[in-house]
Amino acid sequence: MSLLISLEQNPLLMKNLVFFLGLLILLNFSCKTDKNKKTITPAEVEQSIPEKIAYANGFKHWNKVKKIQFSFNVDRDTAHFERKWIWDIHKNKVTRIITKDTITYKRNALDSVSTKINGGFINDKFWLLAPFNLIWDSKNYTYTYSENSKSPIAKEELQKLTIVYGNEGGYTPGDAYDFYFDTDYKIKEWVYRKANQAEPSMTTTWEDYSLEQGMHIAKMHKKGGDNFKLYFTDLEIFTD
Repeated sequence: MSLLISLEQNPLLMKNLVFFLGLLILLNFSCKTDKNKKTITPAEVEQSIPEKIAYANGFKHWNKVKKIQFSFNVDRDTAHFERKWIWDIHKNKVTRIITKDTITYKRNALDSVSTKINGGFINDKFWLLAPFNLIWDSKNYTYTYSENSKSPIAKEELQKLTIVYGNEGGYTPGDAYDFYFDTDYKIKEWVYRKANQAEPSMTTTWEDYSLEQGMHIAKMHKKGGDNFKLYFTDLEIFTD
């Protein structure tokens, strides 16, 4: 009774008590709400088809790579072509070696000569790391997906991802690629179509996968029925 009388005689005390009780109710509600919240982990976020291909090939390990070297080889009938690359990722520096000719350049400081050489590096790196380029280039292309498509070489029923690059920027704007892959999201064949033309410009297999520092790298590509193969040797990946 004395408390009620005190509150009636002191409006300010009454106002503070009401505020305090309201705050307790609000905090109690918030605690109950937080308990019912579910924390969504990255693994639970639905990935796009390009992301699924990239991560199935070990993209999560790429951030540990500081340097990569490889030799790009092409055999056509009796002719052989080869060039070696050393890519220092941390320094953004590239070295190209062809027989006794060695050139090193910085990718963020290109001149007329290194721009042309860098075009070859972009091509060879794309062949080596195309699954990862699906993430690196994600803002530069549009894509479509088919759950069942017949592959052009083996005639298997596979999934198919088609990406089409924009018409501006890059060394080959507007080009298209058809990736044929199985349920493990590893590429088995692909088709390159220059300027998104309907007819294939080149069709090859993806073979001889090698596990390198947690990443799956296809080291052999062959054309169906032709005496042609594109492959990688001297592959080394250096991590932190």
